[in-house]
Amino acid sequence: MKIKHLFCGALVLIQSLAFGQPSPEPYANLITPENLRENLEIIASDALEGRATGSRGQKMAAAFLRHTFQEFGLEGPVAGDYYQYFTLYRSTPGEVFIEAGGTQLKNFKDIIYYGQSNTDGVISTSAVFAGRGRPADFEKIDVEGKAVVILAADGQDYREGVSLARSKKAAAVMVVPTTSPEEFGNYAEQFRAYLSNGQLSLEEPEPQSGNGGVFFLSPQAAEKILGTTLSKLSEAAGSDAKRALKRIEGKISYKTTYTFETVEAENVLGYLEGTDKKDEVIVITAHYDHIGKLTEGEGDLINNGADDDGSGTVAVIEMARAFAQAKEDGNGPRRSILFLAVSGEENGLLGSEYYSENPIFPLAQTMVNLNIDMIGRRDPEHSDSDPYVYVIGSDKLSSELHEVSEAVNKKYTNLIFDYTYNDENHPLRLYYRSDHWNFARKNIPIIFYFDGLHEDYHKPSDEVDKIEFDLLTIRTKCVFYTAWELANRERSIEPDKK
Repeated sequence: MKIKHLFCGALVLIQSLAFGQPSPEPYANLITPENLRENLEIIASDALEGRATGSRGQKMAAAFLRHTFQEFGLEGPVAGDYYQYFTLYRSTPGEVFIEAGGTQLKNFKDIIYYGQSNTDGVISTSAVFAGRGRPADFEKIDVEGKAVVILAADGQDYREGVSLARSKKAAAVMVVPTTSPEEFGNYAEQFRAYLSNGQLSLEEPEPQSGNGGVFFLSPQAAEKILGTTLSKLSEAAGSDAKRALKRIEGKISYKTTYTFETVEAENVLGYLEGTDKKDEVIVITAHYDHIGKLTEGEGDLINNGADDDGSGTVAVIEMARAFAQAKEDGNGPRRSILFLAVSGEENGLLGSEYYSENPIFPLAQTMVNLNIDMIGRRDPEHSDSDPYVYVIGSDKLSSELHEVSEAVNKKYTNLIFDYTYNDENHPLRLYYRSDHWNFARKNIPIIFYFDGLHEDYHKPSDEVDKIEFDLLTIRTKCVFYTAWELANRERSIEPDKK
């Protein structure tokens, strides 16, 4: 019985791919390397200054997208407009430092402060060593009103120690990762790039006070603060949490400041109405924001984000062009398609979260989300492979969506589908890290297309001249063919998993 049902299901799928709808290939062939390059040279140009959400460059990119959707004849579905506006709240670090032994330890160099508190001036206190931050480590030391220093072991979750220190009324909490000075420097640079332009949120933040936030200390900073070596701190922490911790203290002063402001952002929406099944909507997403400019350094400081996610943005543009031409020729899709270019992705999937909480079209009638985030490059694992793409999430909520995805690819593009990142427990957890997640969490089946991580990720070197446009073209066509099948098939895709 199961074999019979499987055979029948496969037959229906094959028939739906082969019959009853116009050929998509003439429209897929409108997607060309030349058109993709032309648009990407605009989206990823220096003039757009890295497209940081809320910046002038992001507004310029939004205006280009709106003009392009309008030129294709797509509708603006937000009360006649193409913009879905939303307000974000930005918190930006100001003056942050620790002074110890006559030396000022600087944020994003010697230390990393992760938090949003204002100390209202310089605070002077003692810094006390609390070993690994285990309950037994706190038994013999008084931490109230002091800065607590915790040595984090490899793989240790330091958050328990942070919580314990705060519960015992510590003035501040400082964590020493077991990293080399070089590794700490790399982390500091990443945090500086992430935090110096401000953290954005959809909810208005409440400034932390008291012992809010965490200082991460470089090995040299920890030694300066506590007046001893890192090896002696490791020895003092010991492996036996039950023994009394050796008392190690130092004197410090520290200051943290943060500013808060509102930022206006917008998603850009282009809508193509379907025919007999127009009430059902397929949403195709890519984020058009990036991380903006570096605030320090020499040479090229603009993070143009040609791959991340300029490649996905121009793929959406070219699919919109192809579907719009099909409709003009009388071969428009049966279901409606929403081309949704979101901002705020780099700050926490904020634009797609806003849409999912304030949908223009009911989520109950949103059949599928196809999300494209980085499809213009190769990663080291595929440097010599045939054309490939990572596919994430196609089987998570709908087994039928996965079957459609596989069948369409085999019929039209024959890409290698790599499912490495499809494991929800993969260390990178990519299923939760791009805009499709805000649809998946609403039980809407999704597919996420991705090219992998490369050495230029979130760096100014992510430039247009490193994009493989032939590869970008065939990947874009793969998504287009999948969208075409989903938009025109008789049966809707329904979630059958949770």
